[in-house]
Amino acid sequence: MEMKADIAGKPKDTMFHKIYIQRHENVSILFADICGFTSLSDQCTAEEVVKLLNKLFACFDTLAAEHHCLRIKLLGDCYYCVSGLPEPRPDHARCCVEMGLDMISAITLYREVGAVNVNMRVGIHTGRVHCGVLGLRKWQFDVWSNDVTLANYMESGGIPGRVHITKETLDCLDDFYEVEEGHGGERNAYLKEHNIKTYLIVPGDTCRGNIPSSGLRKGLPANGNVSKEMRVMGHGSQHGKQNKLGFGETTEAKKDPEDEVNEYLMRAIDARSIDQLRTEYCTPFILTFRSPNVEEKYSRERDRMLSAYFVCSGFVYMVVVIAIAITLYGSGYFYTCVTVSILVIAIINGILLAEKNETVPQCLRDFAVHVFENRGVAQALATCVVFLTFVTALSPLLTLEGGRVCGNGTLFTEWPDNSSVTFQSIDTPVNVCYYTVFADLFPVLVMLVMITCAVYQILTSVFKVAILSLVVACYLAISIYEAVHERDVELTGRWLAGVLVVFFMTCLIAHSQHTEATYRLDFLWKLQATEEKEEMEHLKAYNQKLLANILPEHVAAHFLSTVNSDELYHEQCDFVCIMFASIPNFSEFYVELEANNEGVECLRLLNEIIADFDELLAEEPYKYIEKIKSTGATYMAASGLTKSTCDMKDYKHVTAMADYALRIREQLASVNEHSFNNFRLRVGINIGPVVAGVIGARKPQYDIWGNAVNVASRMESTGVLDGIQVTQEVRDILIAKGYPLTCRGTIQVKGKGSMVTYFLDGPRDPTKASILNDINEERISSVNNFNLDGSVSSKKT
Repeated sequence: MEMKADIAGKPKDTMFHKIYIQRHENVSILFADICGFTSLSDQCTAEEVVKLLNKLFACFDTLAAEHHCLRIKLLGDCYYCVSGLPEPRPDHARCCVEMGLDMISAITLYREVGAVNVNMRVGIHTGRVHCGVLGLRKWQFDVWSNDVTLANYMESGGIPGRVHITKETLDCLDDFYEVEEGHGGERNAYLKEHNIKTYLIVPGDTCRGNIPSSGLRKGLPANGNVSKEMRVMGHGSQHGKQNKLGFGETTEAKKDPEDEVNEYLMRAIDARSIDQLRTEYCTPFILTFRSPNVEEKYSRERDRMLSAYFVCSGFVYMVVVIAIAITLYGSGYFYTCVTVSILVIAIINGILLAEKNETVPQCLRDFAVHVFENRGVAQALATCVVFLTFVTALSPLLTLEGGRVCGNGTLFTEWPDNSSVTFQSIDTPVNVCYYTVFADLFPVLVMLVMITCAVYQILTSVFKVAILSLVVACYLAISIYEAVHERDVELTGRWLAGVLVVFFMTCLIAHSQHTEATYRLDFLWKLQATEEKEEMEHLKAYNQKLLANILPEHVAAHFLSTVNSDELYHEQCDFVCIMFASIPNFSEFYVELEANNEGVECLRLLNEIIADFDELLAEEPYKYIEKIKSTGATYMAASGLTKSTCDMKDYKHVTAMADYALRIREQLASVNEHSFNNFRLRVGINIGPVVAGVIGARKPQYDIWGNAVNVASRMESTGVLDGIQVTQEVRDILIAKGYPLTCRGTIQVKGKGSMVTYFLDGPRDPTKASILNDINEERISSVNNFNLDGSVSSKKT
C-alpha cells in the first residue's frame, strides 16, 4: 500500500531511491526445490513445462494458505515461503514443517501418478527477516537476512523427500515431531563452515502431541472427511464455506429477491434525488456549492448557450421597442434610448457570435473567449442588457406630463369589456391619451423585462431575485404614484395588473431556483463523471505501470488482449542470451547490528546498486534486454525473448548483453568510489533455447527455464571476481564482432561435466571486427575457388 501511494503521487526529489523494507522477528523460512525438474523440462514442450509448474505451484499455494504461510517467490523450480508474516504467529515453525511435509506428499503423489522421477528437497530455519522490494523494475516481494541465507543452504544440504530443519526451528516445535540427526554439514560447505547442527523430520505421521486446530495435520475440522491425497492436491481446504457447526453453508436467512431489488432501486433513486443532492451539496436558497473548490470550478465552467441567451434577450428587446412604437407616440428620449441600447446589444451579440470567426480581429475574439470563460463578466453584460431593456420600457414616462388629461372637444368611447379606453376628437385628428394607454401597456413591458432577466441562466437565482424585485418595486411605486394623482381613474384594473406582475415574478423566481439547481446538479454529475473518468485513466496508467513492473510488456499485452484470462502464457524461445550477475562479497558487507538498523542500511545500498542496474535498461542500446528478477545480490536478465528483440542476423541482442555486463561492472566501480566499498561483480553469460512463461494466478511471476538458464547460472557461480565468463557459443559470436576474449580453459561444471569457457575482457573494437570479417570473406572465397578444382571437398577444407 505504501508503494501504491508513492506510485499514484508525484515522485520526490531525493538523493537516494526510496526503500520499502519491513522487519519481522520470530518467523520460519522454508525453501523447497524440485529435484529432477531440469531433466524433466528437457523432455517436455513449453506448454507442458508451464502447465506442470503452474499445477504444482498452485497446489503449493493452496497448501501455503492452509498452513498460514506466505509464498515469497518462485526461483525457477524452487519455491520458498515464510510463516509468521505479515501477522505474527506463535506456531510458525509447526506451520512450516506441516507445509514441507505436505509438499513432499504432493510431489510423491505426482511422481506415482505421472510416473516421473521428481522429488522435493525442503529446508527450514527460524529467525528474523527483512521483507520488501528492491530496485525499480520487475518488483518481486522478497526477504533478506542471514537467517534467509541459512534456510537456503538448509535446502541445498537437505535430502530429497525429507524436511531438513535447524536447531532454532526444532526448539520452536516443542517436541511435537520425531527427529533424527541431519548431518547437513556433510552435504553443504556453508553448514559445515558455520557448524550448523541440523535435523531431519522422521517421515510418517510422527506428531507426538495434540496440535491445536490451526491448520495442521491434527485437529482439522475442515479436512476431517478428506483424504490426505486429496488435501495435498489442494482439495478440502479449511477456507471452504462452513457454518458455526461445521456442516455446509451458513444458515443465515436470505432476503426475498423482489425486496432486494426494490431496496436497491430505492437507494439508487435516493442517491440521484435532486432534493437530496441539493441538500447535500448546495446551500439552501442561495444554491452555491458547499465546497469552495467546486464553486470555483462551476464559476469557470463555459456556458455553451451564452450566445443564445443574448440573442433571445435581443429579440425580447425588439418586442418591447415595437410594442411602445406602435402603441404610443414616440419621443426624442425614447428614440435616443433605443438607438443606444440597440447599438450596445448588437455589439455584444456580434462579438459573442464571432468568437470562432477568423475574419474578426483577434482582440475581439479574445474578449469573446474571456466572456465565455468568465462568468462574472458574462453576468455583468447580462445585467447591462436587462437594465437597458428596463430603461427603454420606462422611457415613455418622460412624455406623460403633457398628456395626463385629454383636452376639450374629445369624445370618450368605452369598449364593452372595459379593457381599454380610446379617445377621439370631434373636430381635430385622432389623439391618444398617453397615460391611459401606457398604464395598460406598462405591466406587459415589465413582464417582458422580467422575461429578459429569466432568459440568462448564467445569472444566479439570488441575482435574479434582486433584479426582479427591483423591477417590480419600481413598477409598483410608479403605479401607486400615478394612481394617487389620478383619482378619477378606475383603480380595479390597475391593482389586478399589480397582483399579476407580482405573481409572475414569484413564478419566475421559483423557475430560476429549479433551473439553477438542475444546472448545478448537472454540473456536479458532469464533474463527478469527469473525475471518475480521470480516475479511471489514472488507475489504468497506474495499473499499466504496475503491470510493467511485474511482467514484460509483451507478456502484459498478451494478458490484456486475451479473451480467456485463465489461459496460461508460455512460449518457446530458441535463441536467448541469459546473464547472471552477482556480488559475492556483499554477504561480507551485510551485517545485522544496531548501528545499521539490523542490516537495513546494508540493504539500502543494495537497493541503490540494483536501481542503478535497472536505470541502465532504459537506455536505447539495451532495449533488447529484459530484467527477469533479482534475488539477494544476484541480478538476472535475458535478451532475445521476442521476435522483435531476437536478432539472428547481426546478433545485436547478444552484443547488447555483453555491453550491458561491461556497463554494470563500471557502474559498480562508481558505487564503490562513492560509498568507499570494494564490491566485486561476477558475471556469467550463455545463449540457447529457453521456455518462458508466467506461473501463478493471484501472484503471477514471469520466469524462464531450460538448460541454457542453468548453464548461465553455472557460468556465474564458477566464475571469478571482476570477470565475465561466457560459453563457447557466446565467444564465437562476440569474437566475430570485435570483442576481446581470453580462453580460461576447461573447468568442471556441476551437472555438465567439463566445459571450455572464456572471459570477456572489454568492449568491442570495430576495426578488429572489420578485419575479422574481411578474413572470413577471404577464407570463404578461397574455399570456393579451391573447390572448383575438385581436389579437396569443401567440408574437408
